Amino acid sequence: MANLLTELPENLCEEVFETLMRSPDCRIERIVSLGHSTAAGQWYDQDEHEWVVLLSGSAVLAYEDGRSLAMAPGDYVNIPAHVRHRVDATDPTIPSVWLAVFYGAANQIES
Repeated sequence: MANLLTELPENLCEEVFETLMRSPDCRIERIVSLGHSTAAGQWYDQDEHEWVVLLSGSAVLAYEDGRSLAMAPGDYVNIPAHVRHRVDATDPTIPSVWLAVFYGAANQIES
């Protein structure tokens, strides 16, 4: 057994991405941020869909189309493949812990 909110990395100079489970169709990651954001001018543009929930801290997601989403613990969002997005901000005082589920590569054909 493990707990997503314990044994957090001590050195958070950079965001920490930990793969918790991987299969051919799915990957689950714990992401820990502390005041981190995506570098200016950079966007995530992923081949997989991403369902993500914020477990602690706070964050602001931004989309290339100008939308912005402020997130608090318990908030979740599904980001379709190739929807360009970025993390504009995370809480600088307490770790923001995310659980991200990546699934269904965009180039797969569903039957």
